[in-house]
Amino acid sequence: MISDLLSGAGGSETWSERLGPGAIVLRGFATAQAANIVAEIQQIIAQAPFRHMETPGGFRMSVAMSNCGELGWVTDKAGYRYQAVDPDSARPWPSLPTLFRQLATEAAAQAGFANFMPDACLINRYEPGARMSLHQDKDERDLTQPIVSISLGLPAQFQFGGLKRSDPVSRVTLTHGDVVVWGGADRLRYHGVLALKTGDHPLLGACRLNLTFRKAV
Repeated sequence: MISDLLSGAGGSETWSERLGPGAIVLRGFATAQAANIVAEIQQIIAQAPFRHMETPGGFRMSVAMSNCGELGWVTDKAGYRYQAVDPDSARPWPSLPTLFRQLATEAAAQAGFANFMPDACLINRYEPGARMSLHQDKDERDLTQPIVSISLGLPAQFQFGGLKRSDPVSRVTLTHGDVVVWGGADRLRYHGVLALKTGDHPLLGACRLNLTFRKAV
């Protein structure tokens, strides 16, 4: 991996690590705004509480989820999809906070993807033992747009594979404030998160929060 010194959100210094031609880790990019991000999440989940969704195959996901933005990602027996209405409340998802949009756009620009304007933010809460199996993000209409993923709280082992599930997988430790951006030739690479280990983070306690920004339509 190639490392470069960049500017993080709020002007702090952050190191980048290249994972591929269109994939990069921005170390500590969101650290300075972490408390503000968490405050925004608290307001979001007051309207759209975390829930454990069900896969089309009938499995309960170990990761708890919520959404904000014009669209939210959902899964149930009918399949994976984006929709404008929270199925639990029948109301629109909470609006995407200005801070979230700014962070996602700035991170994408640092990674070489200018003018990224997300319309969906999936918020995942990992508690010890929760994991995300290898998958591709391919429910979006425009696959030329990148994915931006912010990690907060406990460290996690991010798996970054190839364009086939059987391709070799790299493990990347993501810590509080790290941001991963992938797009272009790397947009459809398989990725996931290994089971979260027990720990205690000063801001979030025994959990990890992950915000994944996408341009869904």
